[in-house]
Amino acid sequence: MIMSSDSAYLIVNFGGPRHLEEIPEFLIELLTDQDVIRTGWPRGLQTVLFRYIARKRAKKAVGEYALIGGGSPIFQDTEFVAKAVSQNLNKKVLTFHRYLPETHRAFMEEMQALTEEQIIVFPMFPQFSYATTGSIARWFQEHLCGKTLRKLRWIKSYPRHPRFIACHQNAIRQFLEQRKLSPEEVFLFFSAHGLPRQFICMGDMYESECEISFRYILAGLSHYKGLLAYQSKFGSGEWLRPYTDEMCKKALLWHEGKQHIVFVPMTFTSDHIETLFEIEQQYLPVIRQQGFIAHRCPALGLQKEWIEAIAEIMHSSDLLGNDMLIRHKRKKCCSLCRGAFCCSC
Repeated sequence: MIMSSDSAYLIVNFGGPRHLEEIPEFLIELLTDQDVIRTGWPRGLQTVLFRYIARKRAKKAVGEYALIGGGSPIFQDTEFVAKAVSQNLNKKVLTFHRYLPETHRAFMEEMQALTEEQIIVFPMFPQFSYATTGSIARWFQEHLCGKTLRKLRWIKSYPRHPRFIACHQNAIRQFLEQRKLSPEEVFLFFSAHGLPRQFICMGDMYESECEISFRYILAGLSHYKGLLAYQSKFGSGEWLRPYTDEMCKKALLWHEGKQHIVFVPMTFTSDHIETLFEIEQQYLPVIRQQGFIAHRCPALGLQKEWIEAIAEIMHSSDLLGNDMLIRHKRKKCCSLCRGAFCCSC
């Protein structure tokens, strides 16, 4: 699709609890999302069960969020990025926070007030998944009027976009230079958010796009060694491998003689519980217990280069209609998806 000169812009993200009291509602919204938790059950039944599970998980999550300042910075960071991109483009840039229902009414009112011919939608998820970008597209289909839906023009993903790749490469270089670390000393541990293996069997392209980003980023970092693993698994099913937590326990097997192990949160454009708690307080200590020096490279976050990159990606990417990003529900794939290996169906 061709971009119109009469365009508004929309940045979409997960959203995260801004304070401890918001955690239960955030988790309820997340765990009752049928693009994230795919039970195949009727929506009403899934909602009842996972509202109960969300409330139980909230008790544990409160302690975790308390350790990172009492809330997630992802809401404030997304708002800051939108304002900065707006100044860069000299255009209005709205935001949508998928799992913060208290923000949805104001968002709907802002969308209905737009008079532009097109609304360019930029996901803060570089690699496409039906569980992230696709979930938001489905929410729009279910809640926005037809007139507004027809205006939406999505940037599906940008896993190999030169500006996205350069942002990561430059952030890593700067991080290492500040610490005077050389390729001979450093092993780069790229950690991406995990996804159930079954999602990939049913057509989700997330794994392949993560691998693309990993290869492109590492290719521009001459002489550095690295690996890609997947974190944040929950439940008993098979997820994308290798698992970050398991790889951390086996650092002596893959470090290739490097003393410094640097985590790169490759799929996280904003800091959230996965980077500030999981990586910082769960994974890094495991690495250090084995005698290594462990670091975390910051997420792209509020970096000026990243904000400029977003503006450029908005103007240099192919655009898709909202309906093209929505998963069409179908029966589950074969039972092999639950094991360590998957069929190629």
